[in-house]
This record gives sequence, C-alpha cells and structure tokens, in this order.
Amino acid sequence: MNRTTLTGELLAEFLGTMVLITFGCGVVAMVVLLDKGGYTNITFGWGLAVTMGIYVAGGVSGAHLNPAVTLALAVFRGFPWRKVVPYSLAQTAGAFAGAALVYYNYLPAFHKADPLLDHTAGVFATFPAFPQVLSAGLLDQILGTALLVGLILAVTDPRNQAPVANLAPFVIGLIVVAIGMSIGGMHGYAINPARDFGPRLLTVVAGFQNNGLTHGQPVFWVPIVGPLLGALVGGAIYDHGIRRFLQAT
Repeated sequence: MNRTTLTGELLAEFLGTMVLITFGCGVVAMVVLLDKGGYTNITFGWGLAVTMGIYVAGGVSGAHLNPAVTLALAVFRGFPWRKVVPYSLAQTAGAFAGAALVYYNYLPAFHKADPLLDHTAGVFATFPAFPQVLSAGLLDQILGTALLVGLILAVTDPRNQAPVANLAPFVIGLIVVAIGMSIGGMHGYAINPARDFGPRLLTVVAGFQNNGLTHGQPVFWVPIVGPLLGALVGGAIYDHGIRRFLQAT
C-alpha cells in the first residue's frame, strides 16, 4: 500500500469520525443545553451520526470510525496490523475536531447553562451511572461493543444475509440506536475509544471541570478498555458461533 493511499484512508477516517461526533455530540448538546428533546433524540441522533459517518468514509477506508472495530478487523478479518495505530489516531483526532466544532457552535449555550463548565462535560464524554461501581460501567462497555462488533460482522458478511446495495451503513446506525435504547444507561454507551477519548481531550483543553481525565474521578479508561475487550469478544462469538456454519461463496 503506497503512502498516498494510506494518507487518503487516514483522512477519510478523520473526516468520517468528525462527522460522527459533530452529529452525535451535537444532539446531546441540543438536549442538555437547550432542552430540545430527550433520550430518544439522543439514541436516534447517534444512530444517524454513525450512518452519516460511514457514508462519508466507507468508499475510501471502510469507515471503521472506531479503534475497537479496527482492532476486531485486524484480528478476525486480516486488516493490516501496521494500519491499526494510524487508523486509531486518525479516528481520535477526528473525534476531537468534531467535539471542537460542537463546542464552538454551542458556546453561548454553554456560557448560559454552565458558565463555570463544571457539570456539562457529559455533552462530550461518557460517565458511569454508578461511580462507586466502575465494574458495572466496564461490563456495559464490553457488552455493548461485543454486540456492536458482532452485529457489524454479521451485516457485512457476504456469507450471511448482508443488506442489499449500500444499506449497510443505515443498518449499522440502527444497531447503535438499539444498543443505546437497551443497554446505554450504565456508562453512556461510548462503545468506541475514539468517540470518548477525543471529545474528552476537548473538555480538558476547553477547561471543563469533572472531565474524568484531569479533574474528578478518573473514569476515562473505562470506555477505552471496555470497547477493546468487547470487540474481541463480539468478533470471536460471531466467527465461532455463526460464521463457521455459513457456506463460503
């Protein structure tokens, strides 16, 4: 693979993840800062965000948009290991850029709703519903990402009943909606290390308090470790529980 092609793939991952986070964190800002809608808006907003991000980057990089997905594809689908770290960095940078766009777009609303920036970091990053039981949030991230990766492998597997034409991004968006609606409450269903860590870095740069990284309980590692473990679990279960029984085409 030549340098130009890899550069294009990384740019696609950056832009696709930026679109994902702009829409995703944007809908949370609408609900939290402006009281426009509720949790249902957030789940559908994130699902549409994933869909749009995939449509942006899919033709160039495959639209991983998630280090956990990249890791799973390296382990189970032969994605080159030398691209795993560059893809992950591009995804995290794109997530930071998307969060920055949301922050500056909603700056007057942040100044009104939270002038001290001490209780709205959750617009960007995820936090545990039960801080005293972080293992519950970790399990939530493992379970959610296992479902995400297992279902992505299922709907993109030509041996299985893959969606026709270019409907896979839409179906993957619906997977994210389902995860958010069913098991999204324990730790905000980041299910994506870049989706959480990039915006969390933005909260540090912008001076948010209780950001889970430099201030408050250090919970930043949960939506990093959990999704990476969950991706391996989900990929292994799909391949050994379903794919090995499918006829190769």
